Amino acid sequence: MRRLLTSAVLLATLAGATAMAAPARTLDPRTLDTPGPTLDTPGRDGTNVLLVGLDSRSGLTTEQRNRLHVGGVACDCTDVMMLAHLSEDERRLSVVSIPRDSYAEFAAHDHPRHSGKINAAWQHGGGDLTRRTVEQATGVRIDHYAETDFLGFAGAVDRLGGATVCTSRAVFDQAAGLRLKPGTHQINGNKSVRYARARHVNPPGDGGRVRRQQRLVAGLLARLRESGALDSPVKALGMVGALHGLLRTDPHTTPAELAALALAAVRLPSERTEFANVPVADADHRVPGSGSTVLWDRDRSDALWSALRADRPITGDPRIQPTGASAVGIPLSSVQLRVSDPVTGFALLRAGFTVLSGEPRHREPKEHHATWIFYGPSAARHAEALRAALPEARARLVRDLGRVIEVQVGRGGRTLTPVAYDRSGFEGPPVTGDRLLCP
Repeated sequence: MRRLLTSAVLLATLAGATAMAAPARTLDPRTLDTPGPTLDTPGRDGTNVLLVGLDSRSGLTTEQRNRLHVGGVACDCTDVMMLAHLSEDERRLSVVSIPRDSYAEFAAHDHPRHSGKINAAWQHGGGDLTRRTVEQATGVRIDHYAETDFLGFAGAVDRLGGATVCTSRAVFDQAAGLRLKPGTHQINGNKSVRYARARHVNPPGDGGRVRRQQRLVAGLLARLRESGALDSPVKALGMVGALHGLLRTDPHTTPAELAALALAAVRLPSERTEFANVPVADADHRVPGSGSTVLWDRDRSDALWSALRADRPITGDPRIQPTGASAVGIPLSSVQLRVSDPVTGFALLRAGFTVLSGEPRHREPKEHHATWIFYGPSAARHAEALRAALPEARARLVRDLGRVIEVQVGRGGRTLTPVAYDRSGFEGPPVTGDRLLCP
């Protein structure tokens, strides 16, 4: 990282790059007024950046609110929070999404000691308190802080050339103004805001949308790498200049440092990036005065933060995902099945699924080798959990089926993969970026 930073600074100085002509914008008076580490701080544990998206309508016109579908009352809090770790050898990027409703004790500020939802730290003390609260909760040093709002995020996506997203089924969220047909879509900044904020889709709530946000980031990185838009320090500095005014940083993060970080991140192939959600013990932890909050799984989250502090990968760590199984977002016992093959049915029963008596009514006559999963509209999430257990099976939506899924077992496709219910409701364990890209 220091090598990249030095290159960026030298090029900016020699070329008089416009990105360096103006200092990085500082935050409002409530934010970051204390010095912090910079990229050239001695150490061998990588660089950590806290990326924050604000739920704020300040300065938005009625037309802009309607266009972005961000009506309602703003909480003046953080809506999205990602902790990115670039390894010291610049060969790995780890991105951890922190649930906005995580229950945490706020770092010291001009208020009696108290706890609440981590996204409220910004309301109490802006970017500075947000950064220090995350440091306190995770034990991970934050070297750089960057934030944007709805309009800034939309503008940044547009200036980066748009985003690519894909979905295997239709996505509709009236509140977010989002409607996508199955397939791959090139979306602009406006629709990216709606995609990142959608909560009333399958899976619902914050648990489902954090993975969509990660897919969006993984796709942006992959497209920028493939296009060569950031294949040199000069281009990286140009990109930072293009984003000037849309992204606000702490006073100690310069455009050259942002360019160095972007250059290092985009150079990495997708399989060298990894994405995770904080392991959760209770996604509906009730606290008087705070309502429903998210309580972290102490052992697994401690293992996650320990890996980041030690500059280790977070994928494949059994302490973070200790079951040795693929995580699914619903209890296996809630998945009701009728299975054509008694041996496979018994194996699924032992795995925790509910297997009912009786033969499946649906079959695919042209395919005797493949195993088929037939499911109704109300059982889409249940079918996803079953497909995790039967990865070689094919799936088909049948409109007249209810909650009971039918499995027609073929000569192949009987391989059963261990799965386990992850109480967080989030989509799976830590994965590498190539797993999140469109096929």
